[in-house]
Amino acid sequence: MTQASTREDLWVRRYHSAPDSPMRLVCLPHAGGSSTFYFPVSKALSPAVEVLAIQYPGRQDRLAEPGIESLPELADRIFDALQPFMDRPLALFGHSMGAILAHELALRMRSAGLPDPVRLFLSGRRAPSCRREEDMRLRSDAGILNELKALHGTDESMLNDPDVLDMIMPSIRSDYRAVETYQLASDTLLSCPVTVLTGDSDPRVAPSEAELWREYTTGETELRVFPGGHFFLADRAAEVVSLVAGRLGEKTATVVAG
Repeated sequence: MTQASTREDLWVRRYHSAPDSPMRLVCLPHAGGSSTFYFPVSKALSPAVEVLAIQYPGRQDRLAEPGIESLPELADRIFDALQPFMDRPLALFGHSMGAILAHELALRMRSAGLPDPVRLFLSGRRAPSCRREEDMRLRSDAGILNELKALHGTDESMLNDPDVLDMIMPSIRSDYRAVETYQLASDTLLSCPVTVLTGDSDPRVAPSEAELWREYTTGETELRVFPGGHFFLADRAAEVVSLVAGRLGEKTATVVAG
């Protein structure tokens, strides 16, 4: 097995191969999330767009691996794993923690002399300039569990199963440590268009905080506010997928024509 295929097997999941697609969409999960969260997105967009869902260490088939408690380090590892897929234009979609990683990946693409993503989708996360004091990483297991239940982003049956909780709690803790200690280290501006998505009742992101992502690109930025909380994209999946498909459809036409 080659080094590239090893990285692909570990980090990058292609649930629906689309060899004739002119672009790929890299999807980055939230804290505690896994690549399977984006299986429905992959199914919906294939074969027009090939979806690459990222699998972080410490969950599902990577359960035995320790989580990475630094988002810049995690972004470095993902960027390295994506190298075999840079032969087509990339768009990036990240939710919550994944939105930070999507932005960090876009910065690494620019730093490496690669084109910016064709579009950056940043969901469920305020702009880096909007700092909040957060302490999830310091809470007891019960405190984290209560927060997860309040956010409605994790299957209740999993949260009520002690054996499952024992398996997933280490990765959740490491993800929260990574998110809550993160600080943007670059003042580089991107030039790609950015679509910002947020829920109108998200306790972690006010629309005004999400809208400030416009300060991080010279490209056009749009803010789409959906009914719902932090995991609005699960409740509004059809609308979110339709938005993504529409924006990438515009870009696909450009790529094909160009």
